[in-house]
Amino acid sequence: MEGSGGQMAERKILVLFGSQTGTAEDMADRIGREARRRHFACRVEALDSYSVVNLIHETLVIFVCATTGQGDPPDNMKNFWRFIFRRNLPQNSLCRMDYAILGLGDSSYPKFNFIAKKLHKRLLQLGANPILSPALGDDQHDLGPDAAVDPWLKNLWNMVLSLYPLPAGLSLISEDIRLPPKFVLRFLDKEVAMEDGILKKVDAHEIPTELHPFQAPLVSNQKVTAADHFQDVRLIEFDISRSGIQYSPGDVVMIQPQNSPQDVETFCTLLQLDPKRVFFLEPQDLDTPLPSQLPQPCTVHHLVERYLDIHCVPRRSFFQLLSYFSLDEQEREKLQEFSSAAGQDELYAYCNRPRRTTLEVLVDFPHTTCNIPIDYLLDLIPRIRPRAFSIASSLQAHPDRLQILMAVVQYKTKLHEPRRGLCSTWLASISPSDGVKIPLWVKKGSLKFPSDPDTPLIMVGPGTGVAPFHAAIEERAALNKTGNCLFFGCRGKNTDFYFHEEWAELEKRGILTLFTAFSRDQEDKIYVQHRIKENGAFVWDLINTKQAYFYLAGNAKSMPTQVTDALKEVFQKQGTMSSEEAEQYLIMLEKSGRYQAETWS
Repeated sequence: MEGSGGQMAERKILVLFGSQTGTAEDMADRIGREARRRHFACRVEALDSYSVVNLIHETLVIFVCATTGQGDPPDNMKNFWRFIFRRNLPQNSLCRMDYAILGLGDSSYPKFNFIAKKLHKRLLQLGANPILSPALGDDQHDLGPDAAVDPWLKNLWNMVLSLYPLPAGLSLISEDIRLPPKFVLRFLDKEVAMEDGILKKVDAHEIPTELHPFQAPLVSNQKVTAADHFQDVRLIEFDISRSGIQYSPGDVVMIQPQNSPQDVETFCTLLQLDPKRVFFLEPQDLDTPLPSQLPQPCTVHHLVERYLDIHCVPRRSFFQLLSYFSLDEQEREKLQEFSSAAGQDELYAYCNRPRRTTLEVLVDFPHTTCNIPIDYLLDLIPRIRPRAFSIASSLQAHPDRLQILMAVVQYKTKLHEPRRGLCSTWLASISPSDGVKIPLWVKKGSLKFPSDPDTPLIMVGPGTGVAPFHAAIEERAALNKTGNCLFFGCRGKNTDFYFHEEWAELEKRGILTLFTAFSRDQEDKIYVQHRIKENGAFVWDLINTKQAYFYLAGNAKSMPTQVTDALKEVFQKQGTMSSEEAEQYLIMLEKSGRYQAETWS
């Protein structure tokens, strides 16, 4: 493929990323580092932080895009996405731009790498010049996205250097040389008396956002599974009075978790940090934006407790950077092996399979850890990402309150300590009497309920997947609206049958038709898909005659496919359709918004 850039063109690269969990951001940073080793001026920015109107002046852009949920763009590229698909953009508006796209997705979802593919198509329409085909990284691969990314990057740099050769007298900066950190921490000589956590004061009229979350009191934390059940599930309620937060069924609450006091203390001890010290953060390069989630000035304690994700499973780039600080030959060799392409099976076995955390890795490499310069902490460890929960309540039924139904994540691997989810473990440990405030804000979810409350709903929500449907049914019950049909599945009637008393009351009132599947209460396992098939005539009548909307929420393993297969079987049997016709009918329902799914892995 021909590039539009000439040999005389300015040697600069713009790397733009859309990232939900941090993987795309990590990849973008890696490309940024590799660009600097090749003497390019390079900026790395989130797509929504970049002024998209300037795209017409860019000569070389690398896009790194994740695909989330059901083929949606990540939150930090949604504005860009809307802009780039404007109908009125001229067809050749990006004819000066060379580009390449690195997509990150998960092939267990139907719309695998949808965003990368669609962006590639759109940039071609706008006249931009691809210098090579998009890379499609896959989370499902044993080696993760790296399996596709490593060979693609090799080709990318060959192509880029043929278009923009190294200036005379310059050679590639060797991998043996450590690049400077993105930021410098300038410590204040005196300790400054600061509020705990240095929380930004928010204008009372401002709607809470990620940069200005609402500090919500936790008012109840109730365990809703039996004492002997294998899983601990909580119904947690927050007080959102005076927050300005409004939400509807299907919306999502974002919660910003924090590290435990023990982990903060362990980390500070390992790195010989004084948690009370106060610093200002300064970028080394004027093009590098400061992290918007960190206050200025900031304490070391706040940085470690609220910002650095010491609980995450570290990525390959972590080991590569860590190896530069090691004075211990044995530790350095191991770290270099983990960061090499040849050592990825070893890294997977050490880190990814047992879900070893960053903090545990630092404990395993003590001679290296004590040598980490504090200026590199923000290059080494990603920020703590907010966690999303389906809202389980309705403002109609609970004014000034917001509820979530949360499974406490805990499981065993070969490591001695059980693995624990950062956010769910933190929330489960909080009692209303502790007075702890939880930073949260609300955003639109992917489930959209019909504006006409008389429209019948069929909802399939096994386990905690029932949360958004509890919100919808509560809202419709408050308006005395019937036509609510719920298929709920769990292990046992007496172990994890959430909201059972409420459902019974609503059934009595004629508001709800409930079908339950208790998988372990009899010898043969019964799941929601079996109940859908058993009640096929009822389901078909609601969808075909009464124009019902069909919703599905829950774990993305095999349940969604089994439910859609059951639904297509109902269409074939009750609607006398062929297999192909049933497939087309489901596509028609999906396009018209009458079939919606929200699944997570």
